[in-house]
Amino acid sequence: MVKITDVARRAGVSPSTVSYALSGKRPISEETRQRVEAAIRELGYRPHAGARALASSKSNVLALVAPLRAGIHVPVMMEFAVSVVTTARRYDHDVLLLTQEEGEEGLHRVADTALVDALILMDVQLHDPRLPLLRALERPSVVIGFPASSTDLTCIDLDFKAAGEACVEHLAGLGHRVVSLVGSPPQVYVRQTAFAQHVVQGFTAAADRHGLASSVHPCEAVPGGAGAVAEQLLREQPALTGVVVHNEPLLEPLIDAFEKLGLRVPGDLSVTAICPDELAESVRVPVTSVALPSAEVGTRAVELLMRKLDGDTDVPEATLLAPRLTERASTARRTIA
Repeated sequence: MVKITDVARRAGVSPSTVSYALSGKRPISEETRQRVEAAIRELGYRPHAGARALASSKSNVLALVAPLRAGIHVPVMMEFAVSVVTTARRYDHDVLLLTQEEGEEGLHRVADTALVDALILMDVQLHDPRLPLLRALERPSVVIGFPASSTDLTCIDLDFKAAGEACVEHLAGLGHRVVSLVGSPPQVYVRQTAFAQHVVQGFTAAADRHGLASSVHPCEAVPGGAGAVAEQLLREQPALTGVVVHNEPLLEPLIDAFEKLGLRVPGDLSVTAICPDELAESVRVPVTSVALPSAEVGTRAVELLMRKLDGDTDVPEATLLAPRLTERASTARRTIA
């Protein structure tokens, strides 16, 4: 393992000078800095995170607060997490992943120490009890999601309201008059999770605007859930011809359930979804969908955070990514008998 003394010997300076070059705590000449940086590159030296923290009062660690609550689809959340981690590495930062449901206590536990330089918060509720503390912290933060009030926060996410609207607009354009949203598990709505609430708002607003009959059905992502909700929908809305799915694990089981009940997709029933492109493309009947841009959101969240850490005062408070709908085989023009 290369040590700071090895770098100092190669550069012809003292170990303290190498430390100053890394931390910036004391001025050194440009010529000396270049010699130190050249020695670091040649030897492949990487300062220990703890030493960096002591030298510069920075840990080069970000906290990703992503509680694994009931009803959360873990694979999608992990896509966000992987994107955050890989982007942070480009900036020479590590990521501390916090998955426990600790609320304000969890934020205090991290923020009251020198463990992390900044925080990224996920699974945000409309009236999230963590946000007042987040606003009061001295450490920079970025929120993935949009609460009811985003004042004094830096927020980024897919525009889920517009995503819900885009799915309904597509179905309405194909002539569908009776539509339903098969949504997230009930616990997600009970917590008033922001992204799920925004989808409902967009779905309902677009359906009302086009004069469509509509309904919203939360659904547990469990075996049998798809069959039960499909039967309920056809019982309550026998003229149903369009469905929006915002529940990744149910996408293919729901198509199977409708076909067992005698409805062909897309001949009798058009299905759209809000989900990752990879999932929409892999279903037996490829599904028309609004992409869930987890990689882009995670990357841009870290980039926003790095700008804040660098003292940039022009970081936008709100970054809403416009929905992108891709038409596939699961939707067709409504057939009028």
